[in-house]
Amino acid sequence: MAEHSDDIIMEITPQVLLKAYACGLFPMAESAEDAGLFWLEPERRGMLPLDSFHIPKRLKRTVRSDIFEIRISTDFEAVIDCCAASVPDRPKTWINKEIRRLYGELFDMGHCQTVEAWQGNRLVGGLYGVSLNGAFFGESMFTRETDASKVCLTHLVARMIAGGFHLLDTQFVTDHLSRFGTIEVS
Repeated sequence: MAEHSDDIIMEITPQVLLKAYACGLFPMAESAEDAGLFWLEPERRGMLPLDSFHIPKRLKRTVRSDIFEIRISTDFEAVIDCCAASVPDRPKTWINKEIRRLYGELFDMGHCQTVEAWQGNRLVGGLYGVSLNGAFFGESMFTRETDASKVCLTHLVARMIAGGFHLLDTQFVTDHLSRFGTIEVS
């Protein structure tokens, strides 16, 4: 949509968004109903070092069991819908129409990817984010079955290592991400 600053209106395009990521900024909305976006530039960021990614033993067994079929970038709309859906521990979302539009365009350009966990024809977990110059900027993840999003994260890290990526930006550190070795950096 537009960003207001001294009555100057600037449309946020996918190209502007990529430049913002390169500078350490990312957009958010107050809520799904809010039409506008604002830029975040946290003083401290969550980073998951790829070389010290920690997979708990139980999760290793789950990954090896192949109870989920992992697909890459096959259904962006379903992933963002699930990331934006209300769940008991998060009844509201920040994913608005403008976020959907921008990241959908980045997806069409090849800069936004999804990692999806499927059971049969049912999407049960996933994540999406932006890839740019050897870095992946995680945006959101969801789970509908135990460990589905964790398995997606594990596959993401493996793909990043195989693809020569250097950085997994998680934006913030959460208890969930700390289990995998996420650290906070200036």
